[in-house]
Amino acid sequence: MPGHRTKGFCASAAALVLCAVLAGCGGSGDSTGDGKVVLRYTWWGNPDRAERTEQAVALFEKQHPDVRVQTSFSGYDAYKQKLATQAAGGDAPDVMQLDYRQIDQYASGDVLLDLAQQKSVLRTSEIDQGLLATGRVDGTQYAVPQGRGTETVVYDVKTWQDSGVPLPHEGWTWDDWADAMRELARRTGRPGATDPGQSEDAFEVWLRGRGKSLYTEDGRLGFTADDLTRWWTFTDRLRREGAVSPAEQTTQLDGSVENTPLGRGKATSDTNWDAPSSGYLAIIPTGVALAPMPSGEDGTPGQYFKPSMFLGVSANTDHPKEAAQLVDFLINDREAAEILGASRGIPVNETIREEVGPRLKDFDKTVADYQSSLEGTLKDPPQAPPSGDNALQTTFQRDYDQVSYERMSPREAAENYVTEAKAELRS
Repeated sequence: MPGHRTKGFCASAAALVLCAVLAGCGGSGDSTGDGKVVLRYTWWGNPDRAERTEQAVALFEKQHPDVRVQTSFSGYDAYKQKLATQAAGGDAPDVMQLDYRQIDQYASGDVLLDLAQQKSVLRTSEIDQGLLATGRVDGTQYAVPQGRGTETVVYDVKTWQDSGVPLPHEGWTWDDWADAMRELARRTGRPGATDPGQSEDAFEVWLRGRGKSLYTEDGRLGFTADDLTRWWTFTDRLRREGAVSPAEQTTQLDGSVENTPLGRGKATSDTNWDAPSSGYLAIIPTGVALAPMPSGEDGTPGQYFKPSMFLGVSANTDHPKEAAQLVDFLINDREAAEILGASRGIPVNETIREEVGPRLKDFDKTVADYQSSLEGTLKDPPQAPPSGDNALQTTFQRDYDQVSYERMSPREAAENYVTEAKAELRS
């Protein structure tokens, strides 16, 4: 990037490639030749989120002419890997988007700034205190939630309606969902959904619907190998029946909507988070709709409202004030809220949410209406997962791949996962 030369060490070819992908391998705190402060801001998301974010950043630069923001984004899986590489090298971006599952890892690794140091710049008084607390680790505010989201069954409206299969409804169970996927596959000639067996998020919803949790309050596993065996037996059977996507499609998942079976026109639905589902609109011009996640057999809901994502500041930034100003702008500026809409979930600033909400339109309104339909029906969110969970998401997918390709039974894979998870959580 012009005016931004690296301070970091990019000796290997792999590092050079990574630097190029990340729009520069610079350490935090570079400045341009004209004296402007340069901030690196990275996030994951779809092209719709990227376009809106670039517009918001342009407005921030207009309001702060002494600051230039370098941006980069990618799909979630690639983003997660790149951020881990940067953080390990002491080269985390000045401002970074974070998932619920990353906060403990990066806070305990001294990657994130204590945001209380910038409380004169970063305002948090209009954020629900319970929601704000999800960005704390051991009482220190390391991240601020940027939006509120929840999981959903997102589906191709025309294909589902044309099939004649009854549409999803509030209170449906996992068995109801499975029957619908079988019937969709029979009538459309393609799987009803992405195989949810690979998704730790979907497993958590299923588990919570049975009165259990991924983790205990002290950061240990909240379920047994028997529980995971039950889940993977359930999803593996659906895969064998052709009701959900085959292994060849499921293993192409990379966190982007484009590479899901639904995005490729190979399935009728997907389980995803509500805001990122906007990415399907460019792929499925006939439209998509959002439905609640299936509940437990007794009607217990497993899904929950959670911070859709957070913003954090690098502990190594040379410009903590300017970085905090960018975070404050993205959360508390009304014009920014109008631009961003619900691309990262419903705004967390309560005043802005009340002002912007009625004016939301198109898919933003779809997300807002979906969340409104769930108000008062969901259980409280769990505490942020322990740091080991970030690595365990990959382990979860890897072990289920062995089931999908019929190299391991659900029982063998579940026992393998639980053994590795216990070791990871002890480390």
